[in-house]
Amino acid sequence: AYANNWVIAGLDRNGLRPMRYVVTNDGLVIAGSETGMVVVPEDRIVERGRIGPGQMMGIDLARGEMFSNDALKAELAGKRDWGQWTSRAQQMNALLAQNGGKAPARMDTLDARRRQLMAGWTMEDLELILHPMAETGKEAVGSMGDDTPLAVLSNRYRGLHHFFRQNFSQVTNPPIDSLRERHVMTLRTRLGNLGNILDEAPEQCDHLLLNSPVLTIAEWDALTSYLGTKAVLIDCTFDIEGTDDFDAALERISAEAEEAVRSGCEHVMLSDRAVSATRAPIPMILATGAVHSHLVRQQLRTFASVNVASGECLDVHHFAVLIGCGATTVNAYVAEEAIAERHDRGLLSGLTLIEAVANYRKAVEDGLLKIMSKMGISVIASYRGGYNFEALGLSRALVAKFFPPMSSRISGLGLTGIASRVTQMHKKAFEMADVFLPVGGFFRYRRSGERHAFDGQLIHAMQHACDTGSYESWKKYSSLVDGQSPINLRDLMNFKPAGTPVSLEDVESITRIRQRLVSPGISLGALSPEAHETLSIAMNRIGAKSDSGEGGEDPARFKLRDNGDNPSSAIKQVASGRFGVTAEYLNSCKEIEIKVAQGAKPGEGGQLPGIKVDGLIARLRHSTPGVTLISPPPHHDIYSIEDLAQLIYDLKQINPDAKVCVKLVASTGIGTIAAGVAKAKADAILVSGHGGGTGASPQSSIKYAGLPWEMGLSEVHQVLSMNDLRDKVVLRTDGGLKTGRDIVMAAMLGADEYGIGTSSLIAMGCIMVRQCHSNTCPVGVCTQRDDLRAKFEGTPEKVVQLFTHLAEEVREILAGLGFSSLQEVIGRTDLLTQVSRGDAALDDLDLNPILVQVDSGMAESGSPRDRARTDVPDTLDALMVRDASTALQYGSKMQLSYNVENTQRAIGTRLSSHIVRKFGMTGLREGHISVRLRGTAGQSLGAFAIQGLQLEVIGDANDYVGKGLSGGTIVVRPSAAASFVAHENTIIGNTVLYGATSGKLFAAGQAGERLCVRNSGATAVVEGAGTNACEYMTGGRVVILGEIGDNFGAGMTGGMAFLYDPDGTAYERINPDSLQIVRIRSSHWEAELRGLVETHAKATDSALAARLLNEWDVEIDKFWHVVPSEIIPLLAAPLTDAADEAGGTQIA
Repeated sequence: AYANNWVIAGLDRNGLRPMRYVVTNDGLVIAGSETGMVVVPEDRIVERGRIGPGQMMGIDLARGEMFSNDALKAELAGKRDWGQWTSRAQQMNALLAQNGGKAPARMDTLDARRRQLMAGWTMEDLELILHPMAETGKEAVGSMGDDTPLAVLSNRYRGLHHFFRQNFSQVTNPPIDSLRERHVMTLRTRLGNLGNILDEAPEQCDHLLLNSPVLTIAEWDALTSYLGTKAVLIDCTFDIEGTDDFDAALERISAEAEEAVRSGCEHVMLSDRAVSATRAPIPMILATGAVHSHLVRQQLRTFASVNVASGECLDVHHFAVLIGCGATTVNAYVAEEAIAERHDRGLLSGLTLIEAVANYRKAVEDGLLKIMSKMGISVIASYRGGYNFEALGLSRALVAKFFPPMSSRISGLGLTGIASRVTQMHKKAFEMADVFLPVGGFFRYRRSGERHAFDGQLIHAMQHACDTGSYESWKKYSSLVDGQSPINLRDLMNFKPAGTPVSLEDVESITRIRQRLVSPGISLGALSPEAHETLSIAMNRIGAKSDSGEGGEDPARFKLRDNGDNPSSAIKQVASGRFGVTAEYLNSCKEIEIKVAQGAKPGEGGQLPGIKVDGLIARLRHSTPGVTLISPPPHHDIYSIEDLAQLIYDLKQINPDAKVCVKLVASTGIGTIAAGVAKAKADAILVSGHGGGTGASPQSSIKYAGLPWEMGLSEVHQVLSMNDLRDKVVLRTDGGLKTGRDIVMAAMLGADEYGIGTSSLIAMGCIMVRQCHSNTCPVGVCTQRDDLRAKFEGTPEKVVQLFTHLAEEVREILAGLGFSSLQEVIGRTDLLTQVSRGDAALDDLDLNPILVQVDSGMAESGSPRDRARTDVPDTLDALMVRDASTALQYGSKMQLSYNVENTQRAIGTRLSSHIVRKFGMTGLREGHISVRLRGTAGQSLGAFAIQGLQLEVIGDANDYVGKGLSGGTIVVRPSAAASFVAHENTIIGNTVLYGATSGKLFAAGQAGERLCVRNSGATAVVEGAGTNACEYMTGGRVVILGEIGDNFGAGMTGGMAFLYDPDGTAYERINPDSLQIVRIRSSHWEAELRGLVETHAKATDSALAARLLNEWDVEIDKFWHVVPSEIIPLLAAPLTDAADEAGGTQIA
């Protein structure tokens, strides 16, 4: 930024964009997102630096002076007595805590039950959702995705929050890990008159502060009492028969709020406690939206807080919707009463009521952080009133009035329908003398509960058809599916014949249609080895593709079996955890899939519990048996569309033949994202629906995140077509496809290929008991337990039969519509017609937005499936491969040398592809082909570099050095002409050794942020590192001979680190949750550390390393030894020579 005499550069608090700079000896500063943008001789450079998260630098042009982060902030801090200003804010938590121990007045049991029934609660809600939150302080976890009707299609009462679908980040900005990176997030809440945020005055701090927006009953009462006349209580109920009806009550509430604020009130308190036999509650989401949007229109919203006491609020998603629609604080008083009742009945043994309520609050708070983090939002104030949802099935007029920035492409329920449904539930609650909650069935199938796409009858019918091979049985199954009441948007549509039916013999073959079908990515870890391999063999038999999922794959499966079966997945997935992603893995496939998000939990990472990490999985994922594995929410090398383009480039370098697919999840604006993905040279785009399966996910994510694939697919097809991109990429979709009808509809909405996931598992024996996350699958499909795996009865033949039945049904439908191939109907939304408008209470369930037809251009260009992959430009490797032809052909040793600049990316990656294909992972000795580079290397230096290749850079390098390192060696050092002190300057960028599995890195200088994130086995020695170093690390050795940034070792469950800490600042910057942090007191580990420092000194001529070795006896006491607690019993030697407790299986 530039203004007046100042030039300022800064980073966000998460450091999502790099900022490198160079200062020359003649006073020139060159700063930007990459180093090497301007070539400067090293003898002119006096400083090579970077700006870290939340930091800034500035240059006062008038004074000709450069200010570092600390100096700049010190100058700003000295201009005002900020401490005195901020002390004016009143911390409310201490005050509320004084009342927190006071038991609030209990609600009458019948009254509580009536309120629960009016809110649509069931026994299932209390048992599966509320109870775990109160007992453990954690949100309930589920599996296998969501196969219940969309809220707008359900014939049961659904609270208004069911119509709000959570938004999330994908590609354009990353989500945040709310657990491991909690330090950058906050729920701190300000109450009161926030004034004009542009005013710089002490009065800006005259407000109340809370640590959380979640209030207990006692805290709500205490807050109301404390606020006194500065607060106004507004009744959010309506008269079911009088003049204060639903519409009038909404107008009244808004008017009362406006009048109160104009009169000087600073706190609006909305409550539905006044429910009675004649008054029903207005949904508090609607009341909150009405007040918030009205005050915004009147330009009054910042002058008052909006606090909500809701009787219907129960789960995390409901809290998030209330806050997202403008609530400042939320009190779920009926939920708290339900906890108290369960406590009275002894169902929360071992806990006091205060502890149970505190657990519930913690679960809600953690859940709010998780939902915020999906959007990449760090502070609750940025989420509040942001409407980070898409309405699915709410009237556009209603959304425009009460939730104005939010989109509602599929219109539906309006005020009249909401009022009717609320009144019916009120009548039901008050017409009975004894009120009993229904059993439920929203989360797990119950005969008397909510409908599910897969019930016991359907599962049995499908399995019978796949077991017997009977197409007649399949037709019975298909007719059962078609006979269900609408569950998905496609169930509201039917086909519109284009002409005379054609003979079935004239339709393309089953074989051709089956080749368009895909078995979606399900990891080995979620699936048992037998189930995973069965899918791959079946898909390869029919010439279709299976997807490995993110857990890696056994190299033994890369070769044909003796009987000719191919157990290797044709698609190899690259996910955020990079588990098992090696150069060999990436060269053993036809397609590489980048999983940006997952349908059942978009915007979130994953966690494989230690009980499922057996010896095989640990070997494939380069981790330790029995130790939990964590996948981060984002790819740490994809923070923008440009970063995604770089990863696509890297993958096309390591495998010169494979196509690259990018997996997205249906969401608002996915069309724009997909256009960027296509321009980034992806060959295929997978649009996954919200109903996709999962091995484990929070229930609030399974039920409320993402959109149906019908909406995402149609938007992507339309946007790509309008931008002349549709014929350049294959469109694929998945998320609950079950029959040939689903496949043909997906084709008409724009898809070229179709993922069949859940149905594939059912064909192999899955019975949908939804306990995949507990490792107790009774049929051996989703478990790692040997006793349960023995029960697996799935075979490739059953899976082949499933895909054969699907293809045969597709042929019949095409013949009936008058078409001879699936290609002819792709994008033909004119062949679809809406046949149902849903419930009579709906204003208008309009599907026109997804039925818009655009010219895709494929009629002239043909199917994108027949296109060769989109090539990317050659890098320096094209020359290197030619120059190293002798070494590649005969295995002879070779040394190469080049000048390099920062536009040359992924150096060494294409060469590594040639090496691994010729010699395998370990066929060449270390350093067999040595490449010396002078200058500044571009991004992804040595990505996936294989053993036998050594890259030495004399200069510096940008981000992603050693990404996916697979045995290679990388050395980066300044030239001998450099006048700056190497260890005080930055030499390599961010996200170094991301997902590395083996190999070595030596850098004579500092690294940027996220050094060794998800390192699985590489060794690194650097001379300083930024924030989040060694995050999620599961193996390898890391030596840092200098200062580290905050949050070191978060989520680290394997490997170890040695930190040189002469200033004593490192300990407080380490995330200690899973780590042991000790001084070096073992001769074994001291010898290993010294050996690494000696190797570093030899490789880089590091002056710092030489000094440490010369003064070793003194300097060794300044090192910390950081080891994950879980692996200490498995170490090759104890952490101290005096200790003898370490034992058991040893790891190197």
